[in-house]
Amino acid sequence: MAEIIMNSTQSVLKETYDYYLWTLSLSDNRTKGWPLVDSPAPTVFYTLLYLFIVWIGPKIMKNRRPFKLNWLLVPYNLAMAVLNAYIAVRLLTASFRLRYSYICEPCRQKYDPDELQIADAVWWYYFSKLLEFCDTFFFILRKKDEQLTFLHVYHHSTMFSFWWIGIKWVPSGSTFLPAMVNSGIHVLMYTYYGLSVLGPAVSQYLWWKKYLTIMQLIQFTCALVLGINGIRTGCEFPLWMHYVLIIYMISFIILFGNFYMKAYLAKGSKCMEVRYGQCLDDEETIAKRKLKSN
Repeated sequence: MAEIIMNSTQSVLKETYDYYLWTLSLSDNRTKGWPLVDSPAPTVFYTLLYLFIVWIGPKIMKNRRPFKLNWLLVPYNLAMAVLNAYIAVRLLTASFRLRYSYICEPCRQKYDPDELQIADAVWWYYFSKLLEFCDTFFFILRKKDEQLTFLHVYHHSTMFSFWWIGIKWVPSGSTFLPAMVNSGIHVLMYTYYGLSVLGPAVSQYLWWKKYLTIMQLIQFTCALVLGINGIRTGCEFPLWMHYVLIIYMISFIILFGNFYMKAYLAKGSKCMEVRYGQCLDDEETIAKRKLKSN
């Protein structure tokens, strides 16, 4: 009996490994040899390390004083805004010259300079998701545990893996659109977040912060519609990618929408802005909310 179970297990593992090798044969040749791309191991390792830090970080900081980190938060957020602007512009200019469709654009393994520019920008977008882990680490160091919501951790841990799939198999074509739109929104988001760290003297002039949440919700909804339309029209793009996108966007809209209702629509809520499942009020408002809840 034990021998049968062992043989069955070995057979399943072999078939799984053979399937993995087969999927690798379908990957895009243009990104072979690029940093972090060839094997899923680095992406899986960094994601697991991220989740471990999310678990152990608050425990380590429990009896320690929070770090201020203003000296680091301003340049970090503004640097992320610049990086996202670079990605968005590279994607916009190359897709414009190639006359990419915003509805359905097949992924062709072409070595045209503009196609390679899109693939390069998508790689930087993927890499930016690794850098965004720092958002969470800063919350931990500043003891902002209330901002370590499930949605926040879910978003950061899954996006990095999701975009490894993108850069590995479909680094161009319709992949450009969600990366370009999201990068554009992140320019405004990181600019706002970096400037708001400077305090009320600056944050009072950031009148456009409330529109960030609206843009995020529109982005998720449009991505969902494009995924459904891609299946409906038979868009020449990996079918499984459409289904993954739809399921991912539905989960995001449900989780984000639930928090949005609590933060904006619930009676007595005074949340000024929501960013991936956390309320980003000024320190005074957060302190008053904590006092009221106690």
